[in-house]
Amino acid sequence: MSSDISYTTEEIAKLLKISKLTVYDLIKKGELASYRVGKQMRIDADDLEAYKQRAKSLSASERPAPSFAEQPAAIQAAAPVNGPRPIVITGQDVSLDILAKHMEKQLPGMRPLRAHVGSMDSLIAMYRGEADIVSTHLLDGETGAYNLPYVQRLLVGASYMVVNLLSRNAGLYVRRGNPSELLGWADLGRPGLRFANRERGSGARVLLDEQLRLHGIATGGLLGYDREQTNHLGVAAQVASGHADVGVGSEKAASLVGGIDFIPLIREQYDLVVMKNAASAAWIPDLLRIVRSEAFKGELEAIAGYDLSRTGDILHET
Repeated sequence: MSSDISYTTEEIAKLLKISKLTVYDLIKKGELASYRVGKQMRIDADDLEAYKQRAKSLSASERPAPSFAEQPAAIQAAAPVNGPRPIVITGQDVSLDILAKHMEKQLPGMRPLRAHVGSMDSLIAMYRGEADIVSTHLLDGETGAYNLPYVQRLLVGASYMVVNLLSRNAGLYVRRGNPSELLGWADLGRPGLRFANRERGSGARVLLDEQLRLHGIATGGLLGYDREQTNHLGVAAQVASGHADVGVGSEKAASLVGGIDFIPLIREQYDLVVMKNAASAAWIPDLLRIVRSEAFKGELEAIAGYDLSRTGDILHET
Protein backbone atom coordinates (compact mmCIF):
# COMPACT_ATOMS: atom_id res chain seq x y z
CA MET A 1 0.00 0.00 0.00
CA SER A 2 1.15 3.54 -0.72
CA SER A 3 0.62 4.45 2.96
CA ASP A 4 3.52 2.15 3.81
CA ILE A 5 5.92 3.99 1.50
CA SER A 6 7.84 7.12 2.44
CA TYR A 7 10.56 9.15 0.75
CA THR A 8 13.52 11.28 1.78
CA THR A 9 13.77 14.89 0.61
CA GLU A 10 16.46 13.80 -1.88
CA GLU A 11 14.13 11.17 -3.35
CA ILE A 12 11.26 13.68 -3.58
CA ALA A 13 13.57 16.12 -5.41
CA LYS A 14 14.43 13.43 -7.96
CA LEU A 15 10.82 12.31 -8.40
CA LEU A 16 9.55 15.85 -8.99
CA LYS A 17 12.70 16.93 -10.85
CA ILE A 18 13.24 19.93 -8.58
CA SER A 19 16.03 20.96 -6.23
CA LYS A 20 16.19 19.77 -2.64
CA LEU A 21 15.87 23.39 -1.50
CA THR A 22 12.59 23.66 -3.41
CA VAL A 23 11.37 20.58 -1.54
CA TYR A 24 12.27 22.29 1.74
CA ASP A 25 10.45 25.40 0.55
CA LEU A 26 7.29 23.36 -0.08
CA ILE A 27 7.61 21.88 3.41
CA LYS A 28 8.10 25.36 4.92
CA LYS A 29 4.97 26.67 3.18
CA GLY A 30 2.91 23.70 4.37
CA GLU A 31 2.27 22.53 0.81
CA LEU A 32 4.00 19.18 1.38
CA ALA A 33 3.44 17.31 4.65
CA SER A 34 6.55 15.84 6.30
CA TYR A 35 7.81 14.37 9.53
CA ARG A 36 11.16 13.60 11.07
CA VAL A 37 12.76 10.20 11.69
CA GLY A 38 15.97 10.84 13.61
CA LYS A 39 17.82 13.54 11.65
CA GLN A 40 16.06 12.74 8.38
CA MET A 41 12.90 14.28 6.95
CA ARG A 42 10.38 11.85 5.43
CA ILE A 43 7.37 12.39 3.16
CA ASP A 44 4.69 9.69 2.86
CA ALA A 45 3.70 8.55 -0.62
CA ASP A 46 0.07 9.50 0.09
CA ASP A 47 1.10 13.06 0.97
CA LEU A 48 3.23 13.30 -2.17
CA GLU A 49 0.30 12.11 -4.29
CA ALA A 50 -2.02 14.61 -2.57
CA TYR A 51 0.39 17.43 -3.38
CA LYS A 52 0.62 16.32 -7.03
CA GLN A 53 -3.16 16.17 -7.34
CA ARG A 54 -3.53 19.68 -5.89
CA ALA A 55 -0.92 20.95 -8.35
CA LYS A 56 -2.71 19.27 -11.27
CA SER A 57 -6.07 20.70 -10.23
CA LEU A 58 -4.89 24.23 -10.99
CA SER A 59 -5.99 24.89 -14.55
CA ALA A 60 -3.85 26.92 -16.88
CA SER A 61 -6.26 29.84 -16.58
CA GLU A 62 -6.22 29.89 -12.79
CA ARG A 63 -3.74 31.96 -10.89
CA PRO A 64 -2.71 30.28 -7.63
CA ALA A 65 -3.08 32.22 -4.44
CA PRO A 66 0.13 33.89 -3.25
CA SER A 67 2.35 31.56 -1.28
CA PHE A 68 3.23 32.27 2.32
CA ALA A 69 6.59 33.74 1.26
CA GLU A 70 4.75 36.11 -1.14
CA GLN A 71 2.27 37.38 1.45
CA PRO A 72 2.69 40.83 3.00
CA ALA A 73 4.90 40.86 6.10
CA ALA A 74 1.96 41.57 8.41
CA ILE A 75 0.12 38.49 7.14
CA GLN A 76 3.24 36.36 7.53
CA ALA A 77 3.70 37.51 11.11
CA ALA A 78 0.08 36.73 12.01
CA ALA A 79 -0.15 33.42 10.15
CA PRO A 80 -0.82 30.46 12.46
CA VAL A 81 1.90 27.87 12.74
CA ASN A 82 1.02 24.24 13.34
CA GLY A 83 3.97 22.53 15.01
CA PRO A 84 7.62 23.61 14.87
CA ARG A 85 8.52 26.12 12.15
CA PRO A 86 11.04 24.74 9.63
CA ILE A 87 14.29 26.72 9.32
CA VAL A 88 16.45 25.81 6.31
CA ILE A 89 20.21 26.01 6.98
CA THR A 90 22.47 25.54 3.96
CA GLY A 91 26.14 24.62 3.76
CA GLN A 92 28.44 21.65 4.18
CA ASP A 93 30.70 22.41 7.14
CA VAL A 94 30.21 20.32 10.28
CA SER A 95 29.85 23.54 12.30
CA LEU A 96 26.41 23.95 10.72
CA ASP A 97 25.31 20.54 11.98
CA ILE A 98 26.37 21.63 15.46
CA LEU A 99 24.48 24.90 15.05
CA ALA A 100 21.34 23.04 13.95
CA LYS A 101 21.59 20.76 16.98
CA HIS A 102 21.81 23.72 19.38
CA MET A 103 18.90 25.49 17.69
CA GLU A 104 16.70 22.41 17.87
CA LYS A 105 17.54 21.90 21.53
CA GLN A 106 17.12 25.50 22.65
CA LEU A 107 14.31 26.65 20.35
CA PRO A 108 11.43 24.15 20.64
CA GLY A 109 9.34 26.14 18.14
CA MET A 110 11.95 25.65 15.41
CA ARG A 111 12.76 22.63 13.24
CA PRO A 112 16.18 23.07 11.57
CA LEU A 113 16.46 21.46 8.12
CA ARG A 114 20.01 20.96 6.81
CA ALA A 115 20.61 21.36 3.07
CA HIS A 116 24.12 20.53 1.85
CA VAL A 117 24.37 23.18 -0.85
CA GLY A 118 27.33 25.24 -2.12
CA SER A 119 27.83 28.91 -1.27
CA MET A 120 26.61 30.49 -4.51
CA ASP A 121 23.55 28.26 -4.81
CA SER A 122 22.78 28.98 -1.16
CA LEU A 123 22.67 32.74 -1.77
CA ILE A 124 20.50 32.26 -4.86
CA ALA A 125 18.15 30.07 -2.81
CA MET A 126 17.96 32.81 -0.16
CA TYR A 127 17.11 35.37 -2.85
CA ARG A 128 14.27 33.07 -3.97
CA GLY A 129 13.02 32.70 -0.39
CA GLU A 130 13.97 29.02 -0.17
CA ALA A 131 16.56 29.26 2.63
CA ASP A 132 16.64 31.01 6.02
CA ILE A 133 20.28 30.77 7.12
CA VAL A 134 22.94 30.33 4.45
CA SER A 135 26.66 29.83 4.87
CA THR A 136 29.15 31.21 2.39
CA HIS A 137 32.91 31.34 1.83
CA LEU A 138 33.28 33.11 -1.52
CA LEU A 139 36.51 34.94 -2.32
CA ASP A 140 36.37 38.08 -4.45
CA GLY A 141 39.70 38.05 -6.28
CA GLU A 142 39.61 41.76 -7.12
CA THR A 143 39.32 42.98 -3.53
CA GLY A 144 40.59 39.98 -1.56
CA ALA A 145 37.41 40.20 0.51
CA TYR A 146 35.23 37.24 1.40
CA ASN A 147 31.48 36.96 0.93
CA LEU A 148 30.18 40.53 1.20
CA PRO A 149 30.85 41.46 -2.46
CA TYR A 150 28.77 38.45 -3.56
CA VAL A 151 26.05 39.03 -0.99
CA GLN A 152 25.66 42.66 -2.06
CA ARG A 153 25.39 41.67 -5.74
CA LEU A 154 22.90 38.84 -5.24
CA LEU A 155 20.67 40.29 -2.50
CA VAL A 156 20.17 43.69 -4.10
CA GLY A 157 17.45 45.67 -2.35
CA ALA A 158 17.04 43.08 0.42
CA SER A 159 17.45 43.55 4.15
CA TYR A 160 19.95 41.08 5.59
CA MET A 161 22.64 40.44 8.20
CA VAL A 162 26.08 38.87 7.73
CA VAL A 163 27.49 37.14 10.83
CA ASN A 164 30.91 35.52 11.12
CA LEU A 165 30.79 31.85 12.05
CA LEU A 166 34.50 31.00 11.86
CA SER A 167 37.67 31.23 9.81
CA ARG A 168 39.61 28.22 8.53
CA ASN A 169 42.52 27.29 6.30
CA ALA A 170 41.96 26.46 2.65
CA GLY A 171 44.55 25.22 0.21
CA LEU A 172 45.71 22.27 -1.84
CA TYR A 173 45.23 18.56 -1.33
CA VAL A 174 48.28 16.71 -2.69
CA ARG A 175 49.38 13.09 -2.56
CA ARG A 176 51.38 12.03 0.49
CA GLY A 177 54.89 13.45 0.30
CA ASN A 178 53.85 16.01 -2.33
CA PRO A 179 55.54 14.22 -5.26
CA SER A 180 54.55 17.02 -7.66
CA GLU A 181 56.27 19.57 -5.37
CA LEU A 182 53.36 21.99 -5.44
CA LEU A 183 53.89 25.03 -3.25
CA GLY A 184 51.39 27.65 -4.41
CA TRP A 185 48.64 28.69 -6.80
CA ALA A 186 51.07 29.47 -9.63
CA ASP A 187 52.20 25.82 -9.67
CA LEU A 188 48.75 24.73 -10.84
CA GLY A 189 49.69 25.77 -14.36
CA ARG A 190 52.25 22.99 -14.70
CA PRO A 191 51.41 20.68 -17.62
CA GLY A 192 50.25 17.17 -16.84
CA LEU A 193 48.70 17.81 -13.43
CA ARG A 194 45.43 15.93 -12.88
CA PHE A 195 42.74 17.87 -11.05
CA ALA A 196 39.80 16.91 -8.85
CA ASN A 197 37.41 19.84 -8.83
CA ARG A 198 34.32 21.02 -6.96
CA GLU A 199 30.97 21.83 -8.55
CA ARG A 200 30.21 25.29 -9.92
CA GLY A 201 29.03 27.72 -7.24
CA SER A 202 30.85 26.06 -4.35
CA GLY A 203 33.28 28.18 -2.33
CA ALA A 204 36.23 25.94 -3.20
CA ARG A 205 35.41 26.17 -6.93
CA VAL A 206 35.20 29.96 -6.75
CA LEU A 207 38.51 30.06 -4.86
CA LEU A 208 40.23 27.93 -7.50
CA ASP A 209 38.75 29.85 -10.43
CA GLU A 210 39.71 33.20 -8.92
CA GLN A 211 43.28 32.06 -8.30
CA LEU A 212 43.59 30.64 -11.82
CA ARG A 213 42.32 33.93 -13.22
CA LEU A 214 44.68 36.02 -11.09
CA HIS A 215 47.66 33.86 -12.13
CA GLY A 216 46.72 33.80 -15.80
CA ILE A 217 46.15 30.03 -15.95
CA ALA A 218 43.65 28.90 -18.59
CA THR A 219 41.23 26.21 -17.46
CA GLY A 220 41.00 24.63 -20.91
CA GLY A 221 44.32 22.85 -20.57
CA LEU A 222 43.80 21.51 -17.05
CA LEU A 223 43.33 17.73 -16.94
CA GLY A 224 40.28 16.74 -14.89
CA TYR A 225 39.07 20.31 -14.40
CA ASP A 226 35.58 19.12 -15.36
CA ARG A 227 35.73 16.14 -12.98
CA GLU A 228 33.45 17.52 -10.26
CA GLN A 229 32.91 16.34 -6.70
CA THR A 230 30.11 17.60 -4.46
CA ASN A 231 32.13 18.05 -1.26
CA HIS A 232 35.66 18.46 0.12
CA LEU A 233 35.89 14.82 1.14
CA GLY A 234 35.19 13.71 -2.42
CA VAL A 235 38.04 15.87 -3.75
CA ALA A 236 40.42 14.67 -1.05
CA ALA A 237 39.49 11.04 -1.74
CA GLN A 238 40.25 11.46 -5.46
CA VAL A 239 43.74 12.67 -4.59
CA ALA A 240 44.29 9.96 -1.96
CA SER A 241 43.27 7.22 -4.40
CA GLY A 242 45.71 8.44 -7.04
CA HIS A 243 42.99 9.46 -9.51
CA ALA A 244 44.10 13.09 -9.19
CA ASP A 245 47.28 14.92 -8.26
CA VAL A 246 45.73 18.00 -6.70
CA GLY A 247 42.48 19.49 -5.48
CA VAL A 248 41.32 22.53 -3.52
CA GLY A 249 39.51 22.33 -0.19
CA SER A 250 39.53 22.93 3.55
CA GLU A 251 42.05 21.68 6.07
CA LYS A 252 39.40 19.82 8.07
CA ALA A 253 38.58 17.42 5.22
CA ALA A 254 42.30 16.71 4.71
CA SER A 255 42.54 15.52 8.32
CA LEU A 256 39.78 12.97 7.69
CA VAL A 257 41.30 11.35 4.61
CA GLY A 258 44.50 9.31 4.81
CA GLY A 259 47.14 9.30 2.12
CA ILE A 260 47.23 13.03 1.40
CA ASP A 261 49.02 16.16 2.58
CA PHE A 262 47.50 19.61 2.91
CA ILE A 263 49.19 22.83 1.78
CA PRO A 264 47.51 25.85 3.46
CA LEU A 265 47.41 28.88 1.15
CA ILE A 266 44.65 31.15 2.41
CA ARG A 267 42.63 31.89 5.52
CA GLU A 268 39.03 31.86 4.39
CA GLN A 269 36.12 33.54 6.13
CA TYR A 270 33.06 31.37 6.72
CA ASP A 271 30.01 33.54 7.35
CA LEU A 272 26.27 33.18 7.91
CA VAL A 273 23.77 35.29 5.99
CA VAL A 274 20.28 35.81 7.39
CA MET A 275 17.46 37.63 5.60
CA LYS A 276 15.77 40.17 7.87
CA ASN A 277 11.98 40.05 7.64
CA ALA A 278 8.92 39.67 9.84
CA ALA A 279 9.36 35.90 10.09
CA SER A 280 13.06 35.95 11.02
CA ALA A 281 12.77 38.84 13.48
CA ALA A 282 11.45 36.42 16.09
CA TRP A 283 14.48 34.10 16.03
CA ILE A 284 17.49 36.20 14.92
CA PRO A 285 18.27 37.26 18.53
CA ASP A 286 18.23 33.59 19.57
CA LEU A 287 20.51 32.66 16.66
CA LEU A 288 23.05 35.30 17.71
CA ARG A 289 22.83 34.18 21.34
CA ILE A 290 23.54 30.56 20.37
CA VAL A 291 26.42 31.40 18.01
CA ARG A 292 28.02 33.56 20.71
CA SER A 293 27.45 31.06 23.53
CA GLU A 294 30.30 29.28 25.27
CA ALA A 295 28.53 25.95 24.78
CA PHE A 296 28.44 26.32 20.99
CA LYS A 297 31.96 27.73 20.68
CA GLY A 298 33.23 25.06 23.05
CA GLU A 299 32.15 22.35 20.60
CA LEU A 300 33.79 24.16 17.69
CA GLU A 301 37.03 24.60 19.64
CA ALA A 302 37.34 20.83 19.83
CA ILE A 303 37.64 20.76 16.02
CA ALA A 304 41.15 21.43 14.79
CA GLY A 305 41.71 24.28 12.34
CA TYR A 306 38.89 26.64 13.34
CA ASP A 307 39.59 30.27 14.25
CA LEU A 308 36.75 31.54 16.46
CA SER A 309 38.17 34.98 17.26
CA ARG A 310 35.27 36.74 15.47
CA THR A 311 32.53 34.14 15.88
CA GLY A 312 29.20 35.88 16.35
CA ASP A 313 30.39 39.29 15.13
CA ILE A 314 27.94 41.12 12.89
CA LEU A 315 30.06 42.01 9.87
CA HIS A 316 27.39 43.83 7.86
CA GLU A 317 23.75 44.72 8.31
CA THR A 318 21.29 46.51 6.06
